[in-house]
Amino acid sequence: MAAKMLGKEGGSDSRFFTTQKKGEMHELKLELNSTDRTTKVDAVKKVIASMTVGKDVSMLFTDVLNCAQTGNIELKKLVYLYLINYAKSQPELTLLAVNTFVKDASDPNPLIRALAVRTMGCIRVDRITEYLCEPLSRALRDEDPYVRKTAAVCVAKLYDIAPDLVQERGFLEVLHDLISDSNPSVVANGVAALSEIAETSGRDVMKITASVLQKLLAALNECTEWGQVFILDSLAKYSPADGREAEGIIERVTPRLQHANSAVVMSAVKVILSYMDSLGASDAVRNLTRKLAPPLVTLLNSEPEIQYVALRNINLIVQKRPNILENEIKVFFCKYNDPIYVKMEKLEIIIKLVSEKNIDQVLLELKEYATEVDVDFVRKSVSAIGRCAVKLERAAERCIGVLLELIQTKVNYVVQESVIVIKDIFRRYPNRYESIIATLCDNLDTLDEPLAKASMIWIIGEYAERIDNADELLDTFLETFEEEDPAVQLQLLTATVKCFLKNPEDTQDMVQRVLDMATEESDNPDLRDRGFIYWRLLSTDPEAAKMVVLGDKPVIEDDTFRLEPQLLNILIGQIATLSSVYHKPPEAFVVRGPRGTGGAFEEEEEEDEEEYEDENDVGGGDLLDMGGLSVQDYHQPDIQLTQVCTADKSGGLDIFAGFYQKNSTVCMDVEFFNVSCPAALSTLAIQLNKNSFGLSPANQQIVCNPEIGPGSNGRNTIELVVTPNMLAPIPAGQPGSPQVQVAIKNMGTGNVFYFAANFAFEALFSPDGALDRSAFIEAWKSIDDTKELYGTVSDLPASSTDIDAVQAKFKAYNVFFIARRPVPNAEGQEVVYFSMRTVSGMDFLAELTFKQGVNACKVCLKTENAGYGAFAKTALEKMLRE
Repeated sequence: MAAKMLGKEGGSDSRFFTTQKKGEMHELKLELNSTDRTTKVDAVKKVIASMTVGKDVSMLFTDVLNCAQTGNIELKKLVYLYLINYAKSQPELTLLAVNTFVKDASDPNPLIRALAVRTMGCIRVDRITEYLCEPLSRALRDEDPYVRKTAAVCVAKLYDIAPDLVQERGFLEVLHDLISDSNPSVVANGVAALSEIAETSGRDVMKITASVLQKLLAALNECTEWGQVFILDSLAKYSPADGREAEGIIERVTPRLQHANSAVVMSAVKVILSYMDSLGASDAVRNLTRKLAPPLVTLLNSEPEIQYVALRNINLIVQKRPNILENEIKVFFCKYNDPIYVKMEKLEIIIKLVSEKNIDQVLLELKEYATEVDVDFVRKSVSAIGRCAVKLERAAERCIGVLLELIQTKVNYVVQESVIVIKDIFRRYPNRYESIIATLCDNLDTLDEPLAKASMIWIIGEYAERIDNADELLDTFLETFEEEDPAVQLQLLTATVKCFLKNPEDTQDMVQRVLDMATEESDNPDLRDRGFIYWRLLSTDPEAAKMVVLGDKPVIEDDTFRLEPQLLNILIGQIATLSSVYHKPPEAFVVRGPRGTGGAFEEEEEEDEEEYEDENDVGGGDLLDMGGLSVQDYHQPDIQLTQVCTADKSGGLDIFAGFYQKNSTVCMDVEFFNVSCPAALSTLAIQLNKNSFGLSPANQQIVCNPEIGPGSNGRNTIELVVTPNMLAPIPAGQPGSPQVQVAIKNMGTGNVFYFAANFAFEALFSPDGALDRSAFIEAWKSIDDTKELYGTVSDLPASSTDIDAVQAKFKAYNVFFIARRPVPNAEGQEVVYFSMRTVSGMDFLAELTFKQGVNACKVCLKTENAGYGAFAKTALEKMLRE
C-alpha cells in the first residue's frame, strides 16, 4: 500500500521536470478557451512563463488574442505582453489584434484606454501605425490625464517608426498643446516626448516661448521627480533673452537644489550653471555660488555609486567655476572605507581645489594617504603631491619636502613614484631644487620600473655637471641596456650623449658603446634612428649637437584644468548624463539614429538580417546608385612612386618605390633610373629587414626585361607576402614604424645599397574585411574608449564631401561601409561607419563625421591593435584627400 502511494506521488511530481509534451499545447488551448476566468488567467500565465524560458508558443496566438475580450485588467495586460513579444516575428498575426486595440481605446475604463494605446505604440510594426493614429489622436485629447500622459510618450515611439506620419497628423502640435495642460504629469510627459523627438530628428522641436516657459516653471513644482528632470533638462537647453529673465528662471529652479532625488539636484545645478554666464551682476553670481555648494556637498553622503557620479560631475563644475567649492576642500578628503574609485576621483578634485590657503592641510592629508595599503591609491597620492608642486610655485618647496620624507620610508613603489614626480618638478622649475639630487641617487638600487628608471636617468643626464659620478651611475644602467624597456633605452642613449657633451674626456668610451648598441644591436627603429642622428651630429658638428641636445627646453605646463573650454562648455550642458561621467560629448560614445535611415544603430535588432539587407539595398545590382558613379566605376589612382635612394648612394641608380594592392596581393613597385652605372642592369636580389607589417618578398630575384642601360629606366613589380617571422615586435605603448627597410644587390656589379620606404597601410586591407551590423556594434562596444584615435581632415576635394562618393572610394580600397545616420541636435551633420581588416587579421573600425557645406571630416578610429591604429587612421586620411 505504501509502495503504491509512493509510486503515485512520484509520478505526479515528475511531470514538472519533463520537457514539453505533445499534448501540452493542446491542454493550454483548452484552458485558454475555458469559460472559467481563473482557469483562463492561469493558462495565459503558463503561456507567458513558457515564452519567458524560450519556448515557442506562437501557435496559441489566436487563442491568447481571444482572451483580450475581457474587462479584467490583469488578464488584458498579460495578453498585451504576449502580443508585444510576438509582434516582431508574427507581424501578420498582429494585425488580427487591431480591432481589439481600437475597441479598447474607446473603453469606459481609462486604464484600459491607456493600456491599448501604450501597447500599440510598443508594437513596432509598420503596418500597425496606420491603425494607431486615430486612437492616438483621441487619446491625446482624452478627458483623463493618465490617458493623455500615456499618449504623449506614444507619439515619441510612433515618431521613431514613422516620422512623416507624425508630421502629417499634426501630433507635434498636439504635444505642444499638452505643455499647457492643467495636469503637471501630462506636461512632463509632453516635454519628455518632444525632447526625445528632438534628439532623434536632430531638430529643435521644443520651441520654448515666453508663455511655454512660464507653464514649464509652474508644472515644475507639482509633477513627479522624473517629470522635474525632463523639464529641467529642457530648461537647460533654453537661451534666456537677457540677464533678468535668466535670474527669474534661476530663482524658480533654486528650490530643486534641496530635492531628495540626486538626479533632480544635478539637473537643477545644470540649469543654474548654464544661465550663470547670462548674469551680468557679480553679486548675483556670488550669491548663486554660495547656494550651489551645499547641495553638491550633500551628494557626497550618498551611496558610493551616487558619490562617484556626483564626483565626476563636480570635477567638471570645479573646472568651470572653481570658486563654488573653494572653501569645501575638506569634504573631498578620503574616508578609510571609501571604495578605490571614489578615492581616486576625490584626489582629482583635491588637486583642482588646492590653493596657497589650504596647501599645508592638503599636504598633511596626502602624506597620510601615502602610507595606505592600496598601492594604486598610494601612487596616485604621491603623484598628487607632485601635481600640487607643479600647480603652486610658492608651495613647491614644501611639496618637495614631503616627497623627500616619503623617499626616506624606503617603500619601493613610493620611492619610484616620487622620482617620477620630482622629474616633472625639475622640468617645471629648472635649476631651483637640484640640491635633492644626491638623495635621489642614494635610492638608485630600489628602481625597477621602466618609468621610474627613465625619470632618474633623465635627471642624471640633465644635471650631469652637478653629479660627480654621473658617468658611473649611467654605467650601472648600461650593464642591462639590452634587457631594458625601450623608454629606458631611449633615455639612456640621450643621457649618455648629454654626459659626453658636458664631460667628453671621461665618457668617450661609454658614448661609443651606447651608440654601437643602439645602432647595431637593437631592433627598435626609434632607438636606431635616434642613435644614428646623435652619431652623425657628434661626428660632423659637435657644436650643433650641443645646441640640439643641451638646448633650453620649454617648461611643462600645469594640466590641472586640462579640458578645452569648448569641450568643457558642452559637458557642462550634459551634466547629469553619461557624458558628464565619461567626460566625452555624446556623439563620442552614443550611436543612435531613427529607424529606416539604413544607418541606424539600435540597442535591439529591430529586423532580421534579410530585412536589414533589403532596406539598405545590399542585394544584387549597383550598391550605390550615384548617377553613373558606382563602386565598379571607381579605381584606385595610379601608384605615386617616391624617391627612396639617389644615384650617389646606389652605384649610379636613382630608385623610386611605392606600395599598393593588386588582385588581393600586396605589391611593391620599384623603378630604376640608370644615371651613371656603366653596366646595364639585368638581375638584382632583394631582401627586406624585419618590419612592423611582417612583409617579405615572394621571390628574392628581380629580372629586368629589357635590361636597363645607361640613360634608360625600367619598372618592376615585386609581390610581397606576410609572414610572422618577419614581424618586428612593437614596444608596448608605442606606435609601430611605418618604414620598410630594403636591401638590393646588383648581381652584375656586386654593389649592395640600402633604403627605407614608407609603407602604404591601405595595401594590407583584405577583401573579406566587411562586418555585418550586429558584429560591428559588438566590436565597437568591446573596444575600450582609451584606444580611440581622433583627427580632422580639412581642405577635402569635392569627391570626399559626398558620402556616397566616399563609400565608393573606400570600397575600392577594401574599406567597407556599415551604416550612416544623422547627428542628433546637429543639423546637416552625418556620421558614417566603416570597417576594415588586414590580411593578417587585424580589425579596424572607423567613424567619419561630415557636415553639409564644410569640406572637412572628423575621423574616429577604434582598434585593439594599438600599435597599428595610427597607420589605419593615416590611410583613411590619405584616401579622403585623393
